[in-house]
Amino acid sequence: MFNPSGETLTKDKPVKKLFIKTHGCQMNVYDSAKMADVLAASDYQAELVEDESEADILLLNTCSIREKAQEKVFHQLGRWRKLKKTKPGLVIGVGGCVASQEGEAIQRRAPHVDLVFGPQTLHRLPRMIATSEAKTHTQVQASQKLPLVDISFPEIEKFDALPEPRAEGPEAFVSIMEGCSKYCSFCVVPYTRGTEISRPFASVIEEVRQLADQGVREINLLGQNVNAYSGTDHAHQVIDLAELIYHVAHIGGIDRIRYTTSHPLEFSDQLIAVYAEVPELVSHLHLPVQSGSNRILRLMKRGYTQEHYRERIASLRKIRPDISLSSDFIVGFPGETETDFADTMQLIADVGFDTSFSFVYSKRPGTPAAQLPDPLSLEEKRERLSRLQSLINQQASAISQAMLSSEQWILVNDFSKRDMTQLQGRTENNRIVHFTADDPDLIGQFVKVRITQVMSNSMSGELELV
Repeated sequence: MFNPSGETLTKDKPVKKLFIKTHGCQMNVYDSAKMADVLAASDYQAELVEDESEADILLLNTCSIREKAQEKVFHQLGRWRKLKKTKPGLVIGVGGCVASQEGEAIQRRAPHVDLVFGPQTLHRLPRMIATSEAKTHTQVQASQKLPLVDISFPEIEKFDALPEPRAEGPEAFVSIMEGCSKYCSFCVVPYTRGTEISRPFASVIEEVRQLADQGVREINLLGQNVNAYSGTDHAHQVIDLAELIYHVAHIGGIDRIRYTTSHPLEFSDQLIAVYAEVPELVSHLHLPVQSGSNRILRLMKRGYTQEHYRERIASLRKIRPDISLSSDFIVGFPGETETDFADTMQLIADVGFDTSFSFVYSKRPGTPAAQLPDPLSLEEKRERLSRLQSLINQQASAISQAMLSSEQWILVNDFSKRDMTQLQGRTENNRIVHFTADDPDLIGQFVKVRITQVMSNSMSGELELV
């Protein structure tokens, strides 16, 4: 049997029930799926359960981006401690970015935790669990037992050790790189996930092929700074994201391609040109800008100006005039004035962003921005955030209303969550569309739907005969 730990486990083990709770970004969602794959393919043959009280193994995959992330982790671990009292053999593990930051603190504050592992070492879970169980079997008392901690950065080893991918529908994420080397002044990612490491080109292509063979039609290429991808091929030539997209588009069965998350500095001319040459690449782009003020962008150490950002978008729209754009915004960065915020609002209005991930700035320990004076009150920051989100919501609503009566190609991905007699899918610009159809075999297929109704979070449509 395949063993992702790289070592032979000494004895057969019964099937374990696994529960994973995930905080944070899409990278964490991807990593949680890989944790489940690794443990399912190991001697543990772990099966996912939805009720944490049924589990033999509890894993918490953490995120440290938002404020009070650490406290949320310890609150969850406190709840799980009660479960461990009733089930002494329960294995509790903490992974992700908070694990990378707080390894020693987790040992200190939550001694009932058995495993602490980073984003780059999740493939070692079977070995770590086996070692933890061995310690328990040698009668180590709980009060003396320290958790196994592995928060190292073994570069590309994780991808080499993962089992073959399993498709769970017509859409799939494929991680093509890890980490970030930008060191923005507000961000902890380089410290918790390491610097940029790209997967070899052949490894990415093989995973996409395997997913396509299982019926996947849409691929989302994933990375903390995905457009900095620089994998090498068999001839040791560097392949950038633009060239990778060309190759993914030529894999049979793959008819739609997305990628996330990008950095404006590496939104290159070559990548823009792909939009003219690869119809499989969707007319939707998520390109975080964070602020429309050049002064704040300098303090953030983003490395570009709002003029540079506007020029990149203008170049893209010459090729794809109808492209939908989303972005990230940090409101109330230390020192942000009303004039700085007005610059951001003007950028939002001029670009016409569709949606956004927007948050009030939260100080992250260990980052340079945490040392900056921050005189703006939380109340003022929240008021600005409310104005920003209101503007973007107005723009998103206008874009949705303009889609009324239009025909949209959607990838049908499931039965409708609101009505099981309907099917649902996504448009290129990420709108969920519900429509009536009596053929469940349409799941996994592209269909044309005419939009008949626009709601706040979804749309309704009628299936069009092609």
